[in-house]
Amino acid sequence: MARTVHALDTMRALADRGEVKDVEAGATIFRSGEPGDCMFGLLEGTVRLSWNADAGHEDIRAGDVFGAGALVTLDHRRYGDARAVTPCKLLVMNREKFLFAVQEAPMFAIELLGSIDQRLRDLKAATRC
Repeated sequence: MARTVHALDTMRALADRGEVKDVEAGATIFRSGEPGDCMFGLLEGTVRLSWNADAGHEDIRAGDVFGAGALVTLDHRRYGDARAVTPCKLLVMNREKFLFAVQEAPMFAIELLGSIDQRLRDLKAATRC
């Protein structure tokens, strides 16, 4: 069976060494309302995304991507908080490289949409009573 390609694989292929960032457990990665000029791929660790004053949250695990919403919305703002639950290694992709990836590797956009869709499905399933 063929291995599934994920958005993080495309991010890795386009990355430079300086785009990997180590984050300590408990550190804030971004806050709601802040401008967002990059997205992240989680290479190692766990990140908690929370929204509406922590009324809802989602844990992102290694292999997932997050933060792309700020790159595609008109105001380029974050709509939630991201905090490292454990020590993390993040791959950072700026808006310029994101737009390049979407243009030059259209499957990246499909992979990203697939990742977001799966996370949304998981959230919906978790909130069913």
